[in-house]
Amino acid sequence: MAQTYSNQLKRDQFGRSGREAIAENPREIGNDLVERVTEYARQNPGYAAIWCVGIGFVLGWRLKPW
Repeated sequence: MAQTYSNQLKRDQFGRSGREAIAENPREIGNDLVERVTEYARQNPGYAAIWCVGIGFVLGWRLKPW
């Protein structure tokens, strides 16, 4: 019997919940995050540039030497 999409999100192929699967392989989280951010930047280059400028402004303001 086919599972619904929401059930597939809750359990992986080994029957683990999402949190259990994440706890086993934290490096996969970083790779997945990079892929998603890269895809978002390709689809929305203007917004990605605004985010980069904003993050750079905040970091530069908070990390400036006094």
